[in-house]
Amino acid sequence: MALTIVWFRRDLRLADNPALAAAIGRGQPILPLYVLDETPGLRRPGAASLWWLNKSLATLAGDLEALGSRLILRRGIAADIVEALAAETGAACVTWNAVFDPGYPERDARLAQDLKAGGVEPRRFNGGHLVNLETVRTKTGGPFSVFTPFWRTARQMVADTGPAPAPAPATLPAPTAWPTSDALADWKLHPTTPDWSQGFSAWQPGEAGAQGALDRFIATGLPTYATDRDRPAVEGTSRLSPHLHFGEISPKACWRAALAAAHHGGASDSEVEKFLAELGWRDFNAAITRNRDGADLAQMNFNPTFDAFPWREAPGELAAWQGGVTGYPIVDAGLRQLWATGWMHNRVRMVVASFLTKHLLLDWRHGEAWFWDTLVDADHASNAGGWQWVAGSGADAAPYFRIFNPVIQSQKFDPPGDYIRRWVPELARLPAKLIHAPWGATGQELARAGVRLGHTYPAPMVDHAFARQRALDAYAEMRSRSGNPIDPLLAATD
Repeated sequence: MALTIVWFRRDLRLADNPALAAAIGRGQPILPLYVLDETPGLRRPGAASLWWLNKSLATLAGDLEALGSRLILRRGIAADIVEALAAETGAACVTWNAVFDPGYPERDARLAQDLKAGGVEPRRFNGGHLVNLETVRTKTGGPFSVFTPFWRTARQMVADTGPAPAPAPATLPAPTAWPTSDALADWKLHPTTPDWSQGFSAWQPGEAGAQGALDRFIATGLPTYATDRDRPAVEGTSRLSPHLHFGEISPKACWRAALAAAHHGGASDSEVEKFLAELGWRDFNAAITRNRDGADLAQMNFNPTFDAFPWREAPGELAAWQGGVTGYPIVDAGLRQLWATGWMHNRVRMVVASFLTKHLLLDWRHGEAWFWDTLVDADHASNAGGWQWVAGSGADAAPYFRIFNPVIQSQKFDPPGDYIRRWVPELARLPAKLIHAPWGATGQELARAGVRLGHTYPAPMVDHAFARQRALDAYAEMRSRSGNPIDPLLAATD
């Protein structure tokens, strides 16, 4: 009997999975497949992402076994593996959910053609975004490059009501014979020499973990989301980003849960709309990536004016930034949180990105690459989009000349200094009025707190006023080099 292959990718879940639901609807035996894709030209996951993937695949495999099925694992060039497995098993159809990272749409289109030529039906679905990114267009038919009109259009396209999503199946029809599978342990996705992931234990990868994170956020985080999301010492964000990236929960499930909370009085409309807009920002970055004709926005400036920016080369300063020893407590706290847990608070991400690109004048691509390797939620479109937004080179970027003052950001969003005390313990005994800028303390005040600047904690690696002026001078040089003294895109998004 012919069967259907369900090719799992960034949709590691059973509920609300369009590719799986379509396969079930065919009434054929189902062969679940995951490929550790080594296709040349496609970006490989970073180390923290591989840690998460290992746990998520193990969870999905267990969930499938509970349904009388199993997850087949293969490693290599995905298109070759899918075609070969279809031929080996006599598959009639292959279903999958779209991924829009550079190289994926083109590769998937070629694979679909090859499957058709071999008599196998390919079926692609949208399982990772609120809307079909290929259909969100301006009135003239072009792609959006500014978030607000994009979101105004996309939000109207998201179905607030309609048929209920397909629940997780109670069972899956199995093939008469199972093909061979790699052993997950043989992929060695978990770090061993050394195992730097001990601080990742608070995470629960997998579909059940994702649903639990959503339930907790709806109950305790959503009611105060608009305010608390900017406070790094408070559990005010959803922490759903890695679950969404790996598709352990669908963005539409998050959308529906938020709207239900508003309907039942669990959160105000304004709090809910702020959260929904964050889901929309995720779609916006993915749409920007999809609509750049295969261009890799982790490598190239969205705004070509920035090709003329005079970035500095300072490996030692980059290493200090990566290690969280810049001498600016809020910056160091964020980078240490990242290394320890695989995650950094979003407000702090903006501060540390601004510090790298504007205080140190180091290319945003260095920061993007560091985040790619160390974040458990490293998403190509969101990561590149976020870095370019801060640097000023991206779509709908902040005014390029906006330079965060790390001290003011720290004082505003972490007034007591609790976030700093958690991640920079050598400053923990400083009072709140001094902890944000310890270099302003007297020698006696530092001594009482057990702090010796330059010894127990570094002095600031650059003066803020000097760095700010240097950055503004660099922007002026960029405009002069590019011959574009006033950039229309930046002016339009100011």
